[in-house]
Amino acid sequence: MASKKPLNVTDESRSTIMTIILLAWPVLVEQIFSTLVSFADTAMVGSLGKVATASISISNPPIFLLNGVFMSLGVGITALVARHTGAGNTEMVKKLMRHAFLAILYVGLPIAAIVLSLHRLIPQWMGAGPDLLDTAAQYNLIVCLGRPFMLSAMVLNSAFRGYGDTKAPMLNNLAMNVINVVGNFLLIYPTRQITFLGLTFTMPGAGWGVAGAAAATAIGMAFAGFMAFRVAFKKSNPFRIELKGRDSLKPDKELIGQIFKISFPAMLERICMSSSGIFVNSSVAMLGTANIAANSLTLSAESLSYMPAFAFQMAITTLVGQSLGAGKPQLAKKFVRVTMTLGVIIMCFTGVGLYVFAEPIIGVFTPDLEVIAIASTCLRVMALIQPPQLAAWVLGGALRGAGDTKSIFYITASTNWGIRTLFSVLAIRVFHLTLLSTYWIMVAELMARLLLLYLRYRSGKWQTLHKDAPAKA
Repeated sequence: MASKKPLNVTDESRSTIMTIILLAWPVLVEQIFSTLVSFADTAMVGSLGKVATASISISNPPIFLLNGVFMSLGVGITALVARHTGAGNTEMVKKLMRHAFLAILYVGLPIAAIVLSLHRLIPQWMGAGPDLLDTAAQYNLIVCLGRPFMLSAMVLNSAFRGYGDTKAPMLNNLAMNVINVVGNFLLIYPTRQITFLGLTFTMPGAGWGVAGAAAATAIGMAFAGFMAFRVAFKKSNPFRIELKGRDSLKPDKELIGQIFKISFPAMLERICMSSSGIFVNSSVAMLGTANIAANSLTLSAESLSYMPAFAFQMAITTLVGQSLGAGKPQLAKKFVRVTMTLGVIIMCFTGVGLYVFAEPIIGVFTPDLEVIAIASTCLRVMALIQPPQLAAWVLGGALRGAGDTKSIFYITASTNWGIRTLFSVLAIRVFHLTLLSTYWIMVAELMARLLLLYLRYRSGKWQTLHKDAPAKA
């Protein structure tokens, strides 16, 4: 449910830390629960064997690329919603909400249709062998049924966060993940006997395997989309979407231009990162099924660190956007400084946990000893970079909140392709190195990206961007 009185983040009578916490805690809860469910989801699929795990993960990079094109619209909407919320312009925020809905109609639905039409070709392009192709195609086809709802939830949640409501996205994602894990439990496995607290009973199950995991995911996506629409159109929401007549379905060219100005570089950034992932993962596919599964599980396990990192990144985007909208750039800087300090401290502990418990964490996902050995070694490398990774996320979130997405794209393109993609492909295809080499290359890429983001933030140019945004709806 949307907050009737959105949080006024520019109220300096409240402590800076408290404001950050009020915005970040729903995102953190959302991430904790989503990660735990992702663990359970991956472990359930992993119990079916490495072929099942690889079948689900092999299509991710190109699908993430197409999803990223749409998600980039959310970046522009978040930044502008935050800016106008800080300026107190309610009518403009409502207009932006309506344009979020139009983005679903004119961009989200076509993207969902593209993924549906390519459900079998995508794993083929990613190098899926005969042991993976049919299962991967079936998984993609079923998940496509829920994809339009997921894309709807993504862009609407971006708008909610922009005006300071992080609770609605939290509830939407919690519902999606609960449905997903319960659906997995009932649809993946066949009917079986279960013993719990000394009681043995028959648990019904569909026994669909990977198809069951796909169906559970699609149902969860659909429910999250319906919940997001409910919040967006609810009368008690002061920023609700209002559709009155045919004109309400016509985009405002000037406003679209503003959204596009911020979102297009973010779109290019997403495409850059996702296409990079396609090249890297298609190279990893040459190392065999065990390495495909290990790579997927390493990234899934590292998502533990994304819980606080994503929460702080989402919070700082809203905080910077609303502070600049209220004409308080010094407050924006203060939020960045405090968020960075809190985040780095927390990520030090997260890194230690990933390093010490690497094998047990990977072991939750799969019983395959070969996959555990490869993935745990890679996970320890990623554990070392948790604090600088958080710093990069916070700086990137701050720049996005200011609408400075162009510089982020330039930085991402230069480091992701110039370091990670180039050297990872060379490491595997030319020098025939192991999967571990790609993770050390990822470390080098992150450190270079962090340095460039810091230099851009330090320049202060982000404080004066998009001052020409219209003040009237």
